[in-house]
Amino acid sequence: MDSAEDIFNSSLNLEETHYQEGYKEGYNHGVTTGKEEGKEVGLKTGFETGEELGFYKGCVDVWNSAIQIDPTRFSTRVQKGIKQMQELIQKYPVMDPEDESVQEIMEALRLKFRVIRAALGVKLEYLGYPKPKDIEF
Repeated sequence: MDSAEDIFNSSLNLEETHYQEGYKEGYNHGVTTGKEEGKEVGLKTGFETGEELGFYKGCVDVWNSAIQIDPTRFSTRVQKGIKQMQELIQKYPVMDPEDESVQEIMEALRLKFRVIRAALGVKLEYLGYPKPKDIEF
């Protein structure tokens, strides 16, 4: 009698068993895929951030070179802004992406860049790396 109950019991629980096995397989696949996708997104975001920081650093270096050649080239207000921008770049936690000040510093850099650009009257803008749809042959 016990063996007959076991046969029917396993048949009755067949749907639940398949559901649990499918859930476990899907969960494990999701964890693996999620880690891979997270790594790709992290690399892409890190590259874009580094590229933007490099753009601002290049602008600051050029402006500082112009100041060394001709200290009266820019107003004291612009020179102060360039120095503040340089300090923000140095303060950016490149090696600690989980630092909560990352967004604040980047927003301050963007704002300071717009102020300096407006004061100099130049149409200089960070456009980012060209996307495939932006490239024409």
